[in-house]
Amino acid sequence: MATMRLLIGVLAAGVLAGCASTDVPQAIREAPAEAPTLAQVRAEPPAHQGEAVRWGGEVAEVRNEAEATWLEIVQRPLRGSGAPEAADRSEGRFLARVEGFLEPASYAPGRRVTVVGRLDGTVEGAIDAYDYRYPVVAVDAHHLWPREPAAAPARYRDPWHHGAWCRDAFGPAYCRPYWGPYW
Repeated sequence: MATMRLLIGVLAAGVLAGCASTDVPQAIREAPAEAPTLAQVRAEPPAHQGEAVRWGGEVAEVRNEAEATWLEIVQRPLRGSGAPEAADRSEGRFLARVEGFLEPASYAPGRRVTVVGRLDGTVEGAIDAYDYRYPVVAVDAHHLWPREPAAAPARYRDPWHHGAWCRDAFGPAYCRPYWGPYW
């Protein structure tokens, strides 16, 4: 009996360890303690200079330069795992500076990404004709989330459909009775 409990304990530990393994970096999975929100930083940028943040959202634009890649990200709320929610809520936009090259086809507009890093001032820019001040995150770690599968189109359901068994057994005339919703 004791060996059976030991065996069950070892199997349970193995299953839990298998579930815990992921390709998401540890820094992305755990939010920094007392990190400011994007709204707080946009309201008072100098007060948060150098603070650690974990922000994410949808890529709006990617721009590669000689030494770094700049991601313009539309902020979205993050789940506990660090993944951006598919929500219409946003506190604004920010820029993420990632050292090195990121493939623009992979980091295409609309892709979800989470970054961890330190606040490194602001950059003046524009969204169309609107002047905009972007907080800048010097990225230490980032994660590009998999594309979410497209929702299946809604299927039309015939109100008279009785299932394949009716059609196969009795023929279509029997399966469509005269007493419909319009009688």
